[in-house]
Amino acid sequence: MMKKSAGIALATLSVLTLSACGASGPDAPTRNIRQVSDGVEGQSGNILIRDLLLVAQGDGSAVLVGTFLNNGQSADALTGITVNNIAAKLSAASYPLVLNTPVIFSGDSANASGSVAGLNTPVGSRVDITVNFQSAAPVTLSAIVRAQADYFKNVK
Repeated sequence: MMKKSAGIALATLSVLTLSACGASGPDAPTRNIRQVSDGVEGQSGNILIRDLLLVAQGDGSAVLVGTFLNNGQSADALTGITVNNIAAKLSAASYPLVLNTPVIFSGDSANASGSVAGLNTPVGSRVDITVNFQSAAPVTLSAIVRAQADYFKNVK
């Protein structure tokens, strides 16, 4: 019986050690990853903001990239965006935010578009983006300005 218990204990210890589950704990580096893309993330009430960034254009303007999602039962609306206190030109006056129906700026799944004329901010810089909603509190995030290259080469 002692041999069998020792074998089970050794097998359990081996599995925990090899999978790194035993010693990683709440401070493990993989548990502390927060941002997995260049875009920033934020939240206002039940409204989630994901992967928000700007892509610089050759004329000094910038194009918005990001996703907005309402995680709650109450409908809301995205009513405006400013970048460094410059109002973004949006493709609609407002965008309804209803449960699990994302508003996506740029990309193959885009259902919204926005740009900021005359931003003239160098690539790699951070800018303040303020997002306004009909009901939720405004959110200001510090987002990066990316080059129109690599993954973002077709963002216009």
